[in-house]
Amino acid sequence: MMTTMKTRQEIKALARDAMSEQRGTAILLGFVYLAVSFVFGLVTSGIGGIGAVIGVTWLYHVVNLGGSLVITVMGINLLGEYIKIYKRQQADVGAMFSELSVNFLRKLGGSLLLGLVGALFVGVAAGLSVAVGNIAYLLVLLAIPVSLRLYFTMNILADCPEVRAHEALGCSMKITSGHSWAIFVFLLSWIGWFLLCIPTFGILYLVYVGPYWYTADAGFYLEMRDEAIANGRITRKELGLPEEDFINEDNNSGGGWNNNPRGGSGWDDYSRRN
Repeated sequence: MMTTMKTRQEIKALARDAMSEQRGTAILLGFVYLAVSFVFGLVTSGIGGIGAVIGVTWLYHVVNLGGSLVITVMGINLLGEYIKIYKRQQADVGAMFSELSVNFLRKLGGSLLLGLVGALFVGVAAGLSVAVGNIAYLLVLLAIPVSLRLYFTMNILADCPEVRAHEALGCSMKITSGHSWAIFVFLLSWIGWFLLCIPTFGILYLVYVGPYWYTADAGFYLEMRDEAIANGRITRKELGLPEEDFINEDNNSGGGWNNNPRGGSGWDDYSRRN
C-alpha cells in the first residue's frame, strides 16, 4: 500500500503553528539574512568605488566573489534553521554564522552545481537562438520541469550533512519524482501573499509572509522526503538520516506517517485547494 503525505493546506497549517511557537526567531532569521545581504551589497559597492579611484579594480571582483559565496552558504544555513522550526526544534539565528565553517565546501559545491545546471539550459538556448531562431528558447521551458525536480537540493544540503554535493541533486530528483506538479502548484499558491507585500513596502514580508513561506517550504520538503522514504524512492542511508528523524513518530502506522484519512493520494486536490 502506497503511503501518502499531507495536503498543501495541512502542511501550511502545521507551518503556521510551528512558526507561532518561535515567531520572534522566525522573523529574526529572515531579517538578519536580508540585513547581511544588504550590508554586503553596500560594502561591495563602496570597495568598487574606492578601487576605481586608486586603480585597483580587481579588488571589487575579489570581494564580490568571496562575499557572494559566504552569502550563498548562509542561505543554506537559513533553510536549516527553518527546517528546525517546522520540526519544532529550537532554531538559532547565530547558527547561520557559526555553521558557516561546517561543510562549507560541500554546501557551496552543491549550490554551484545547481546553478550550473540552470545556466547550462539558458546558455544552450541562447547559443542555439543565433542559429535556429527563437524556437531554441523552448529549452528554457524544458528547464522548468528539471528545476522542479531539483527544487529540494538546497534543503538536502541543509538537512543531510552526510550527502555529498553532487549527490544532493540526485537525491532531490528521487524525492520529487512524480510530484513536479505538486511543487509547481505549491509555488503558485504564494503569489497572492507576495503581491500583498508590495503595498506594505516589504514590511508584511519581514514580519509574516517571509517566515511563513520559509517554514512551509521546509515542511513541504520534510513531508515529501519522508513520503519518498516510506514509498521506497529513496532510503535513509542515501540521505544519511537516523531512524528517529522521521516526522510524526507518534503514529505507529505507515512507518511514522499519518495516512490520508480520505484515502487515495494526498496530492489529488492540489489544484483545487489553497
